[in-house]
Amino acid sequence: MSRKKIVAGNWKMNMTPTEAVALVNELKPLVANDEVDVVFCVPAIDIIPAMKAAEGTNINIGAENMYYEEKGAYTGEISPAMLVDAGVKYVIIGHSERREYFAETDETVNKKVLKAFEHDITPIICCGESLTQREQGITIDWIRQQIKIAFLNVTKEQAKKAVIAYEPIWAIGTGKVATTEQAQEVCAAIRVCIGEIYDEATAAEIRIQYGGSVSGASAPELFAQPDIDGGLVGGASLKPDFGKIVNYNK
Repeated sequence: MSRKKIVAGNWKMNMTPTEAVALVNELKPLVANDEVDVVFCVPAIDIIPAMKAAEGTNINIGAENMYYEEKGAYTGEISPAMLVDAGVKYVIIGHSERREYFAETDETVNKKVLKAFEHDITPIICCGESLTQREQGITIDWIRQQIKIAFLNVTKEQAKKAVIAYEPIWAIGTGKVATTEQAQEVCAAIRVCIGEIYDEATAAEIRIQYGGSVSGASAPELFAQPDIDGGLVGGASLKPDFGKIVNYNK
């Protein structure tokens, strides 16, 4: 079956609301491609202005994080209901930076994934290994553990709608890119893992992105791989080059 490619930009902690509107307006014509789902995951304060700027285009505005409680005394957190009310359809969950700097664990990732599905928000679930883990030959074991815990108690129907982003930590913002073979090998292993948790039909439907220094130059070869269904793009999502990544097929 053919899975629709999904290219998501992760803006990280960049762009004021004013800058966000300007960037959306600049990228609008460059990312027009109905064959690809296009998502800009932006800082919480930018969601509403970016949503207004993207109205009437093929751009979906997503969030970079979300808390797993409905509401309450969680100063500084954003609830799923807030995202839904703002029109958000996608949320990045478990990015390696959140795991490293904000003590997120496989268990909190799982709680957030379940909560996102409860509210009909598509989670972009991040997984990836460090350079040490790759050098010690435990990449696949490590990622299988991240995936298995992330999908705990997630139904088959929910799982089919999920997006998984494989991002080798050693390739994020470093300019180092995993070789096409390395990226395909891990994305294929993730699909096998989903097949073991659920079944082959579910594994065939789920979309798996590669992330880590993706560029307009590397996208066509990466996205041509049988198990790579798009990209989660960091730095390049803030530049015109993002248009080349989205239009990799033209």
